[in-house]
Amino acid sequence: MSDRKYRQRGYQDRGEEGQKQPSDKPAKPAKKDTFGPRPLQMPGTRMVSRCAQCGTLLPVGIEPTSKCPKCAFELHSCRQCTYFDTSSRFECTQPIRERITRKDERNQCTFYSMRVGVEKETSTPTALRPTDARQAFENLFKK
Repeated sequence: MSDRKYRQRGYQDRGEEGQKQPSDKPAKPAKKDTFGPRPLQMPGTRMVSRCAQCGTLLPVGIEPTSKCPKCAFELHSCRQCTYFDTSSRFECTQPIRERITRKDERNQCTFYSMRVGVEKETSTPTALRPTDARQAFENLFKK
């Protein structure tokens, strides 16, 4: 019988011959590309403008004095502006003198800049999409 009261492993272990030592484990195989940062496989990004009312993607060359092609929302309004912020004074981050009451109507603000956001390109370009389901099926089994 053992000279210890409890038979738990701990700091008083003598390292008996029947036990495996941690150094007996087989070494892990070396990975390739372990030096430096991992390569990123992220989708591309693009700069787009969307309507603040309906979320429609606005065309690239649209004038800020025009309206949204889908819902006819005024694009030269506070809600479509880069500096629109509901938590700041007069709901604008620029130093304006008085509050503009209607944020969704056309105004003549001198600080106006159309809001542009960054979105990820997650869809397949239209040039690479097949025209119909039959064409897509045939593309799978080309020789």
